[in-house]
Amino acid sequence: MNPLDSNTENNRNDTPQSGVTSGIVLAPSRKREEYTVGWICALPIELAAAKAMLDERHRPLPQMANDSNAYEYGSMYGHNIVMACLPSGEYGTTSATAVAKDMLRSFSIRVGLMVGIGGGVPKHGVHLGDVVISKPSGEFGGVVQYDFGKAMNEGKFIRTGSLNSPPKALLTALATLQSDVEMYGDQSYGHIDELAKRYPVMKKTYASPESLKDVLFRAGDQHDGSGSCEVCLSRFTPLRQGRGARLREVHYGLIASGNQVMKDAKRRDNISDEMGESVLCFEMEAAGLMSDFPCLVIRGICDYSDSHKHKAWQRYAAAIAAAEAKEILRFLSPRETSKVPVVGTSD
Repeated sequence: MNPLDSNTENNRNDTPQSGVTSGIVLAPSRKREEYTVGWICALPIELAAAKAMLDERHRPLPQMANDSNAYEYGSMYGHNIVMACLPSGEYGTTSATAVAKDMLRSFSIRVGLMVGIGGGVPKHGVHLGDVVISKPSGEFGGVVQYDFGKAMNEGKFIRTGSLNSPPKALLTALATLQSDVEMYGDQSYGHIDELAKRYPVMKKTYASPESLKDVLFRAGDQHDGSGSCEVCLSRFTPLRQGRGARLREVHYGLIASGNQVMKDAKRRDNISDEMGESVLCFEMEAAGLMSDFPCLVIRGICDYSDSHKHKAWQRYAAAIAAAEAKEILRFLSPRETSKVPVVGTSD
């Protein structure tokens, strides 16, 4: 059933708590312990893309004491999912940690997802409009906090500590997805098409990359400080100047996370060189989750972590990340999820 075809009568009592769009009838809520998948976003546009992927949206549950999160409830492929977004204007690992802790106190989360946008590392073949999914590599569990460690002599920086890997059930689902893509191609495009049909207002910005340009400058070509890169295009010859109609790729490897926005192409490449070719993406929240909220991190690439950062790709990148997250849940059965220990318990 298309939710936009329904009347609003059943939503009137829920609207103050949930902020549900007029015209969408919400299904009954589940028991608190039945929400076993926790989905965290950093930005409202990421939450919008996530909600648009839900097969069904649920009425909200009463808020628990000492929980400051605002939640969205729903289901995908039989999984009951609770979603939370960082408070508007707050970024970084500390805020992500606070959101995750409140979620874990209020629900019996067994599987975690951190889904949104990130900056790509182009020297490893990542393009705007691609997706990067965290995958354990070497000593790292899929996410590395690149700004945490010890400063040594001669400018050397040793990264200390390690972050937890996602639950094995998620990694197994990811492996199954990878093999399926080899056989049939990326099926997440269907989720983007469905988003455009169900939420027409989102079609132009979340589902249509054809008008977007994929422009990549050399690491030493610094942005001139103006609002757009038109002057940059007259000063420098881009390494890449394609359009968004290119078929996107999904990459699997390390995601570098830290508390500062990465806007320096030379530093981006230096950190990537230090940690190897598996570092594909930079972002700001995942390192705050992985110790207490081990999850799979999925990032749609909206920029190249350089001085030419812009927002043109952000909504499309948020949508494709959410679509890939939904694809992973397609290969994770609710029965297998029920076998995963609740986060924070040993069995």
